[in-house]
Amino acid sequence: MLAGQRFPSPWSVTEEDDHFEVRDRNGRALCYVYFKDERGRGSTITLFTRDEARHLAASVAKLPELWEKG
Repeated sequence: MLAGQRFPSPWSVTEEDDHFEVRDRNGRALCYVYFKDERGRGSTITLFTRDEARHLAASVAKLPELWEKG
């Protein structure tokens, strides 16, 4: 079974306060990409910037299109 069949396309991206969510056509959350706009605030973990997170989430949302072409 193709992943596109289990998670119907199109996939969409929505922005929340601290992350982007990738959801399938039925609204099922498939991926969360967290970000932090402020760099160097004493955090022990490194998060994506908002732009990096948006770009990654948008790329994930395009996966069903790539699977259909393959």
